[in-house]
Amino acid sequence: MTDPIADFLTRIRNAQKATHRIVEIPASNVKKNMTKVLFDKGYIQSYKFVEDGPQGTIKIALKYHPVTKKPAIEKLERISKPGLRKYTKNGDMPRVLNGLGIAILSTNKGIISNKEARELNVGGEVLCYVY
Repeated sequence: MTDPIADFLTRIRNAQKATHRIVEIPASNVKKNMTKVLFDKGYIQSYKFVEDGPQGTIKIALKYHPVTKKPAIEKLERISKPGLRKYTKNGDMPRVLNGLGIAILSTNKGIISNKEARELNVGGEVLCYVY
């Protein structure tokens, strides 16, 4: 696998299209931190890190609307790819869906959302957009 972050996003996207409640993803530190950001911003219901084998897995409980059964995450879009990295300064921070969505950034302060990066006055690599 050449792009584990794209695999992470694709597994979530596919599980939501099939209306699964739980999705299992091979773990890494970047994926664990991205999962924490998604949980903190309310895009997933819960998560659990399972330490089995050398790598471990992440179990994510997906969030759906109780009446319409639509997923909480409408779109996951990979921005910075292994072949073409996308970086941003604090002043050029992306606004996703005019502030309704979030961008997940990899900064020297860790993996955080674009709103937290603006508060901390840091820039970094734009990993993905979520809305």
